[in-house]
Amino acid sequence: MSTIEFQQVSRVFKRDGQDFLTLDQINLQVADKEFVAIVGPSGCGKTTCMRMVAGLEFPSSGSVKVAGQEVTRPGPERAVVFQQFALFPWKNVHENIAFGLRQRGTPAAEIERTVKHYIQLMNLVGYETAYPHQLSGGMQQRVAIARAYALEPQVLLMDEPFGALDAQTRVVMQEELVRLARKNPRTVLFITHAVEEAVYLADRVVIMTSRPGRVKEIIDVRAIREQERWDRHSTIEDVMDEASFVHLRTHIWKSLRQEHGDSDH
Repeated sequence: MSTIEFQQVSRVFKRDGQDFLTLDQINLQVADKEFVAIVGPSGCGKTTCMRMVAGLEFPSSGSVKVAGQEVTRPGPERAVVFQQFALFPWKNVHENIAFGLRQRGTPAAEIERTVKHYIQLMNLVGYETAYPHQLSGGMQQRVAIARAYALEPQVLLMDEPFGALDAQTRVVMQEELVRLARKNPRTVLFITHAVEEAVYLADRVVIMTSRPGRVKEIIDVRAIREQERWDRHSTIEDVMDEASFVHLRTHIWKSLRQEHGDSDH
């Protein structure tokens, strides 16, 4: 069971000899194969939460666990997709996707099967020998996501993966990720500033307060999505026209606006 668990997690940073409390007593559980998005004001600690699950940062107090084990370092069962595509510019699409598998010592035949599978799944057929500089931003992010999925991680950590894309490409990538998440579910922690993106993609949306970041509210989007049958629509534009989607988006925006207002005083 690839669950994620935050237990009374606080994080203090030192700056100019002073302590700054970034996260305060975070309690959160992400179930196996659940897609959870975190939204909140800038500086509330969203990315810090993700980095602690990745083993790139650590709590000042409390614990972060994956599959019941406390996170003490990065591990192959957790893959990260960052906003910047982080591809190797000297490797082509096939080589970038295969890189982690080669590092792991996966047999060559299995690497070929896996890479071919994810090239097809992410609509990259015909680009196998292209290099990152020959690809659009959206194509590069498809490669980054394929590389992460190819490792068959238990947990996928995504830090604003579509933040650097233009609006149209971002929508296409959101639809691609929904399709991929339904076909090949993983436990996903997704960090975003975009409310519509969070509502469209996630099973639950976690709203955080302004710094110090606390869990303000958790919204069960999946229950509403299944009740309203959003899956009958093929595009995000159609889903966004649903009254239930509009209501959720407005609710989250109002909650975030309160936090922006509080942080201004």
